[in-house]
Amino acid sequence: MGRMITKRFPEKINGILEMMQSGKSLRNACEAHNVSSGSFMLWVSEDRNLAEQYKAAREAMIDKIADDTVALADADPERGPDGKVDSGWVSNQRLKIDTRKWLLSKLAPKKYGDKIEVSGDSDNPLKIERIERVVVGEVIEQRALSKKVEDDA
Repeated sequence: MGRMITKRFPEKINGILEMMQSGKSLRNACEAHNVSSGSFMLWVSEDRNLAEQYKAAREAMIDKIADDTVALADADPERGPDGKVDSGWVSNQRLKIDTRKWLLSKLAPKKYGDKIEVSGDSDNPLKIERIERVVVGEVIEQRALSKKVEDDA
């Protein structure tokens, strides 16, 4: 690979954004255009318009990954010469799907991650009550009863 470019070229920037929109990572898109991802992100931090374009391209990339994941899951299974489903193919598809699901959960946790927040809404607000049960008195009574039964026996 040749030397990375640090000077801004609009055609390279547009190419990087287009590749991202088609599902390629920023790193892969930058490498394809001989631009370091660090330089690209510097340009993004310096240019509000480019920052908006990058944000839109990143969202499109994430949605493309999600679409690809569904396509993998919907694919008809490959079959061996005996007509049975190829278990190696199934395992490979599972790996691809699981990898993409994990990546989506990290890239867009609010959209594709597991919800771990406990909250209520205006119709069903979250209600916290303190529940306390005093057991000490019952234990003392039980011991006293047991002692009395032993004494009577």
